[in-house]
Amino acid sequence: MLTLTDVQAHYGSAHVLHGVSLEVQAGQIACLIGRNGVGKSTTLKTIMGVVSPSAGSIIFRGQRIDGLAPHLMAARGLAWVPEDRRVFASLTVEENIRVAAKAARRSGARRAADVLSFFPALVPKAKERAGSLSGGQQQMLAIARALASQPDLIMLDEPTEGLSPIIVETIRAGILDIRQRGASILLVEQNFKLALSVGDMFYVLSRGAVVFRGTRSELLAAPELIHEHLGVAKARQSRVSA
Repeated sequence: MLTLTDVQAHYGSAHVLHGVSLEVQAGQIACLIGRNGVGKSTTLKTIMGVVSPSAGSIIFRGQRIDGLAPHLMAARGLAWVPEDRRVFASLTVEENIRVAAKAARRSGARRAADVLSFFPALVPKAKERAGSLSGGQQQMLAIARALASQPDLIMLDEPTEGLSPIIVETIRAGILDIRQRGASILLVEQNFKLALSVGDMFYVLSRGAVVFRGTRSELLAAPELIHEHLGVAKARQSRVSA
């Protein structure tokens, strides 16, 4: 579905990605995890074309997409939900979804009612302005907007950051539902417990480079790596894996 091979990226003279290679297979949730500032969000921006790679290749559904403009990605079946949500505050929930579906210019775009079925809590809010929603509801809407184009792969950047445990569980259920309905997911997530509960494959990023790739069981079998690169203490790891 998506393959990055030796991707390098810069912000001006700053070298931020150092040969990142990863793969997201069809129907899979791949988690990109690591401490703050190691290049996780930059990886998503580079895939999406917001940051131009200086070397390496990005293949999506059999075609190279590195160097393409961001507005072309949705039509190819790639969606991205950035950290800052970016909903249209003055539009209603329904209008946000319709605008996203139209902008994608992709056949098979979902109707608002279909999209809202991923997050039932938004259904009674459909006619309300997005700016009146809580932070958690806005996050659900941001994901719903991305789903309007019926993407083959959706990239989520810290979707649960700063949210209450109840909303985190709602987002988690939505992520699993997205995968159940056929889309692949590349998830950047600081919540280690959440990532473990949904992920199929894990990539640990440190200083712009992948230092681990493997399954959940393989990751949990490397407690020293988890502690060093994720800051999760061993005692907490045992509770998370239980």
